[in-house]
Amino acid sequence: MTRVTPVLERWLGGERFAPLPARDVAQPLPLLSFEFFPPRTEALDQQLWSCIERLAPLRPRFVSVTYGAGGTTQERTHATVARLARETDLVPAAHLTCVGATREAIDDVARGYWEAGVRHIVALRGDAAPGTDYAPHPGGYAYASDLVAGLKRIGDFEISVAAYPEVHPGASSPEADLDNLKRKLDAGATRAITQYFFDTGTYLRFLDRCLAAGITAPIVPGIMPVSNFANAKKFSAMCGTSVPAWLAELFEGTDDAPEIRRIVASIVAAEQVRTLQANGIDEFHFYTLNRPELTLAIAHVLGVRAPASPPPG
Repeated sequence: MTRVTPVLERWLGGERFAPLPARDVAQPLPLLSFEFFPPRTEALDQQLWSCIERLAPLRPRFVSVTYGAGGTTQERTHATVARLARETDLVPAAHLTCVGATREAIDDVARGYWEAGVRHIVALRGDAAPGTDYAPHPGGYAYASDLVAGLKRIGDFEISVAAYPEVHPGASSPEADLDNLKRKLDAGATRAITQYFFDTGTYLRFLDRCLAAGITAPIVPGIMPVSNFANAKKFSAMCGTSVPAWLAELFEGTDDAPEIRRIVASIVAAEQVRTLQANGIDEFHFYTLNRPELTLAIAHVLGVRAPASPPPG
């Protein structure tokens, strides 16, 4: 019988998993998608497009571009998505939120995407500006389910929505949060992409709850490789993602050791996706933070690699 050490057991979220099997080369490779955020400066713009150039050869199913809290990056998001549609072979997906705009204004943005050749929208309620509470805009879409229905009236968009394995911070209960997810999918969404998580068992139990609630649409796990543990811990506190003690233990002492930190980050994320893969998951959405290295490494572990270049001559 395989012995699971206490540290490894904590690493795997308190669950006992069987040893990971070797990848079956006869099986199709998993599908990947990547998320980027729009740049705020020219230097960050160069970093973004360098990241896109390095990840594009992995032939992702789609790439999404985020929307800032309170709709603060609308113009930059639109410009980035339009350029992706115009200058690359990638399938772009634009984030669109309900925050701070009327239905007419949001519909105009959606029509602009459609005219630019963008057929995939990530429809979100959206976060209020920092320091404020969310409140529907007068005359706007109140919630993501309303936005999904509105988008479907404009065009036959493919629509992804958000799901929360650890419950949305603003939800009144796990049951209410699950009901909200079902409303979004029933309104016409194609799939749900989860908030990132570190406890793999949390996601697998969430899948069970979704199936019990009659949700059969794909629930794609969101994976965030940890390039900076302090930042990840801070952001996780805001979005309701638990940071297990074992994760803090693994990153302890790496603040001034970037190479060790990158290795630890790669191991943690690779173990997470391989465990999910061993449990039948065949699609992953990576929050890249506009940094390609960790995502490239994890894709390599999954067997997803850029085509080999032909020999010279």
